[in-house]
Amino acid sequence: MRLVIIDYGAGNIKSLQFAFERLGVHAELSHDAETIAAADKVIFPGVGEASSAMAKLRSTGLEKLIPDLSQPVLGICLGMQLLCLSTEENDTKGLGIFQTHVKRFSNQVKVPHMGWNTITGLRSHLFDKIEENAYMYLVHSYYAENCREAVAHTFYDVEYASALQHNNFFGVQFHPEKSSTSGEQLLINFLNL
Repeated sequence: MRLVIIDYGAGNIKSLQFAFERLGVHAELSHDAETIAAADKVIFPGVGEASSAMAKLRSTGLEKLIPDLSQPVLGICLGMQLLCLSTEENDTKGLGIFQTHVKRFSNQVKVPHMGWNTITGLRSHLFDKIEENAYMYLVHSYYAENCREAVAHTFYDVEYASALQHNNFFGVQFHPEKSSTSGEQLLINFLNL
């Protein structure tokens, strides 16, 4: 299986590579459109700020390629948020795969939301063998609003979509590569899709 992690200069790539290595799978890093398009599975990671991440995607033409991918694609953290319609972070337009908007947590809670929290309402093969209320590791100041494409929820300030699915596109707000055995199981499930 050819697994490609999109390398567009937006964070958490090494820890992801190590996580797949532990599973015995080589994850290739690439920003080359042909390499990404030829992959069996694609990971769209991201840590950082939305508008500069979108600018990086536009500068390489990847903002046109990603929505056209037909193989399973997993967006992680900022990667998931960029697959949404828009984000309040610097009023950034997203790629429009998931029909929801990304909002900032209110000032009523500590931001960023950082640490372990539970996922509930699991309804996707992405969560096979993962318990309801499993703990996942999160670091984020913005969240995807609940929508019909939500396949898991988390509560912090509000109940939000902590995982999304539309056709071959999947997105998780949490970091599976840092989420112990449940996160590892999610990566295995993605590889088995």
